[in-house]
Amino acid sequence: MAKKEGAVPKSAYELAMERLTAQDREAGIETRSLSGDQKTRIAELRQIAKANLAELEILRNKSIADAMGDPAKLTEIMEHYEIDGRRIKSRLEDDVARIKAEDRKSG
Repeated sequence: MAKKEGAVPKSAYELAMERLTAQDREAGIETRSLSGDQKTRIAELRQIAKANLAELEILRNKSIADAMGDPAKLTEIMEHYEIDGRRIKSRLEDDVARIKAEDRKSG
């Protein structure tokens, strides 16, 4: 295959993505674009999750201040913070996956 003059060589990332796309095609995996409605709903979900994580962080910081250096309380606060943060992120991932799995509607 002859190279075009002035053509910029592809990055390793671009080459890897081409290989993965070819493998998907061979395996019969179909790719499709999200509808505008799906994109909007996913963006809204991400904004809500971001706000919930910010609220969680504010509450954590207040709790840390209220703990007044008690190591046991600080450990408990951090454990709850991590659990709640993972729950918010997991819920977001589940909701986004559900929206992506929906059949595209016409239009």
